[in-house]
Amino acid sequence: MNGKRWLVVVVALVCGSARGEHRPLLPRPQQAEYGGGSVALRSMRILFGAPPDGEDQFAAAQLQGWLEQETGRRVSIGAYGNGADGALPILLDREGGKDVPLAQPGEQPGPNSREAYDLSVSAQGVKIDAHSSAGIYYGAQTLRQLVEGEGAGAVLPDVTIHDWPSMAYRGTMVDISHGPLPREQEMERQLDFLARWKANQYYLYTEDSIELTGYPLLDAGARLSQEEVRRIVAYGRARHIDVIPNFDLYGHQHDLFRIEKYSELSDEPHGTEFDAANPKVMALLTDWVNQFAELFPSPFVSIGFDETFQIEAATHARGAAAEPAAMFVKQLSDVANLFAKRGKRVMAYDDIMVKYPRVIPQLPPGLIAVAWYYTSEDPSYKRWLGPLEAHHIPHIVQPGVTSYDDITPDNETTFENIDTFLAAGRKSGALGLVNSVWADDAQLLFRMSLPGMAYGAAAPWQSVPMDRAGFFSDYAQQMYRAAVAPYMASALSEMTIAQTDIKKLLGDQSMFGLWEDPFFPTYYNKLAAHREDLHETRMHAEQAEAELLEAKALGVDPETVDSLLLGSELLDYAGEKFQTPIELSAIWDHFGPTRPNGDRWWNEWESQVTHYDHSYVTDLMDRITNLRPDYRAQWLAEYTPYRLGAALGRWNAEYDYWRAIQEKLTQFEDSVPSGQPLPPLDQVVESPAPSWSSGH
Repeated sequence: MNGKRWLVVVVALVCGSARGEHRPLLPRPQQAEYGGGSVALRSMRILFGAPPDGEDQFAAAQLQGWLEQETGRRVSIGAYGNGADGALPILLDREGGKDVPLAQPGEQPGPNSREAYDLSVSAQGVKIDAHSSAGIYYGAQTLRQLVEGEGAGAVLPDVTIHDWPSMAYRGTMVDISHGPLPREQEMERQLDFLARWKANQYYLYTEDSIELTGYPLLDAGARLSQEEVRRIVAYGRARHIDVIPNFDLYGHQHDLFRIEKYSELSDEPHGTEFDAANPKVMALLTDWVNQFAELFPSPFVSIGFDETFQIEAATHARGAAAEPAAMFVKQLSDVANLFAKRGKRVMAYDDIMVKYPRVIPQLPPGLIAVAWYYTSEDPSYKRWLGPLEAHHIPHIVQPGVTSYDDITPDNETTFENIDTFLAAGRKSGALGLVNSVWADDAQLLFRMSLPGMAYGAAAPWQSVPMDRAGFFSDYAQQMYRAAVAPYMASALSEMTIAQTDIKKLLGDQSMFGLWEDPFFPTYYNKLAAHREDLHETRMHAEQAEAELLEAKALGVDPETVDSLLLGSELLDYAGEKFQTPIELSAIWDHFGPTRPNGDRWWNEWESQVTHYDHSYVTDLMDRITNLRPDYRAQWLAEYTPYRLGAALGRWNAEYDYWRAIQEKLTQFEDSVPSGQPLPPLDQVVESPAPSWSSGH
C-alpha cells in the first residue's frame, strides 16, 4: 500500500469486524475469558462486600455515574449486605489491611500487586475483588468499558478477568509553563480522562507557574494559585492519581531572572540557569522547596535539571579550574538533599547525566533518573538508558505526544516513540513510564492530544504491545456511542495521514512552518516537488472534517471533537496556502514574457487571483479570519487568557500577509500596462513596488 494509507483501511476493517464481537478493552486486561451469555444492567444494584469507607463510596458513585452515562439508566447503590430485593449485585469487595490509595516509592507491579483486581460477570451478578481501593476503582473502570448496548437493552457480557499493571508507575506530564495555562477545570477533565486508562501519576511541569508566597512579581497573572493546586491534588487523589510537581530547578528559569530583583541569581545576565556559585541561590531554593513540599503531599518530586545549555559557557568564564559536570552534580545534590529532608523521593532528567557519565556514581542516593527522548531513530535508546543500566540507577522512561510544534498531533511518531521506548525500558528494568505533553509552540490545543495521552496511559499497564493499527477504533469505541465511533476512528486516522503529509514540506515543526511565507525561497523553490503531498494533505484533512461534522450531527461530545475539527480545517488551510504559489506561478508563466491584454488579464488573472471575492488570495484571507474566532473559542475553553493575545497575533499576521500580497499584486496591475515585460512572480511578491515599474 502507498505510505501510511494502511491506517484508513485498518480502521474500516476493525470497526466493521468489531460489530459482532465484544467491546474492545483499553488497556487490554492481562487475562480475560468470555462466556456465551450476558446480564441485563437494568436489574442490577451496586453493593459492598464490607462496610464501605469514603474510597469505596466514591468508587460506587463514580461507577453509578459511568453506567448512567453509558446506558442512560441509573443503577442504584445499596447499603452493605442489602441485596434481598431480587436485584443482581454489582459487588465491590475490598479485602486486606490498611488501604494505600496512591502509588508509593517501592511500588511493585504484577498479579499480586496493590492495584490488581479480579472481575467476574455471570448470571449471579458482578463481583470486583481487590486488596486496595485503587484495585476496586480500576475494576470499576473496566466494568464501564464492558457495557454493550444502550438504554433498557444495555448488557454486560459474561466474563472473568484477572488484571494487574505490568509497570508500577504510569504517568502523564502536562506542560503549564511553555505555552498557555490550562484552567483548573481542564486539568480536572484531564485527570478524569487519564483515570479511564488506569494512569496513576500526573506531573505538572512548571517553571514558575505556581504561586509562591513572597514572590508577587513571579509570573503574576500566569500561574495557578496554591488553592487551585490543592484542589487539583485532591481531585487526582480521589481518582488514584498522584499529582506530582515537575520543576526545573537549575535551568529554564528565565521567568525568574527576567525580574531585575532576581537577575543576579543567573549565571548570565537575565539568563536561564541558576548560578550554582552564588550563595543566595540556595537560600531562595530552600524557601521554594519548603513551600512546594507543603503544597504537594506526593512522596515524589521531579526537579528537572535538563538542557543546561549555558553550563559550559558559564564555567569557562570562571577559568580552567571550573568544571561543568562538577557544578551540575553539586547543584543537583544540594537541591535533592533539600527535598530528601522533607521526605521526598527525587527524580531528575538524565540528559546531562549521560552526557557526563562520570557523574553518575556521584548522584544523590535513591535518585530516580528520567530518560527522555521523543523520536525513535535508535529503538534501543542506548544513549539514554545504557549508562543508567550499567550503574544500576533506578529510572523511568519518558516518551511524548508529538503535538507541541505541529498543526495537529503527529500520532504516527507518538505511537512509535511510546512503543519503542517502553519496550527498551522493559529491557533496562525501568520502573515506569511518563508520557509528556509539551506546549512549546504556545499554539496547541491540549484536547487534540487526548488520543496520544490515552495511548501513553494504557501502554504501560498492559503486558502485550499496544495494537497500534487498531487503536483509533478501540479508543473511539470506548469514548463514543456506537453510532459515532466509526466516524471518530476514521477522522483520527485521516488527520494523522494529513499531518504526516504536510510535514514532508514544512518539516518537524509544522505549526511554525504554517505561518511562514510560502514565496520565501526556502519553501518556494521546493514547492513543486511536494504538489502531491499538499493534495493528499487536503484530501485527508477534508475527509476528517466531513467525518467530524457527521459525528457532531449525531450529538457527539464537543469537548473532545471541536478542537479536532479546527485542526482538520487548519491542515486543509495549510495545504491550500502552500498550493497557492504553485498554481499562481503556473498561471503567471502561461502568460509568457509580457503582460497580456486587458480581457485576458482579467479573465485569467485579476478575477481569479486578486478580486475582492472568490479569488485565490481573498479565499485565504476569508479562511484564516473565519478560523480565528473558532481558535479563540477553543483556547478559552481550555486555558486562561494568558498568552492568548500573542497566539492570536500569528493569525492576525497571517491575514495581514495575504492582504499585503493582494495589495502588491494590485499595485503591479496598476503599474505595468499590457505588453510590458513580466518579471518572475516571486519577484513581484517579494520586492517593493518601485522595482516593478522602473524603466516603464
